Amino acid sequence: MTNRVAMISIIVENREAVDKLNSILHAYREYIIGRMGIPYEKKNVSVISIALDAPTDTINALAGKLGNIEGVHSNTVYSDI
Repeated sequence: MTNRVAMISIIVENREAVDKLNSILHAYREYIIGRMGIPYEKKNVSVISIALDAPTDTINALAGKLGNIEGVHSNTVYSDI
């Protein structure tokens, strides 16, 4: 299966979800190109961007797992390449 480049944008509203989020991301570490996290104290949220190079099914599986965490919202953008 061919890999695609994708970005997953994540907003964490529930700080108690961070350990579960990090555990899931750790499980997909071989596909992660880079990660940037910004805590936004004024709104009491964290904003995270994850760049991936992975098969589409893998990206979808990761996005689905992130979407099932209470207090975590995510959206995925795919490249055409």
